[in-house]
Amino acid sequence: MKSIIKCNCGQRVLAKDVMQTGYYLRLFGPSFVYVKFRCSFCKKLGEQFVKQEEWEDGILTDAPGEMSSEEHRKFKNMGKIDIHECIDAHFELEKITNLSELREAVEKSP
Repeated sequence: MKSIIKCNCGQRVLAKDVMQTGYYLRLFGPSFVYVKFRCSFCKKLGEQFVKQEEWEDGILTDAPGEMSSEEHRKFKNMGKIDIHECIDAHFELEKITNLSELREAVEKSP
């Protein structure tokens, strides 16, 4: 199980948010890694201790996205969705009366 560090606001803490790390070594019991951070979402300072055996190199990295680089490039080239496309989609959805029609419409689209 990969541990993650979260701010009190619920936002995940990434490497860019970390201000200081250090080790809190103990003779008896578990040792800890100290992490001090400023949340990029709520801007508050926070700190957390993570057990040393739960500390991993990737703990402060963001999870990779589901899109491939080719898909990402394709969507970026498509541009933003404008209001006219939203309105058109709304009226097309109003035409569909049940889920089987929606499934057929999706299968027919390119």
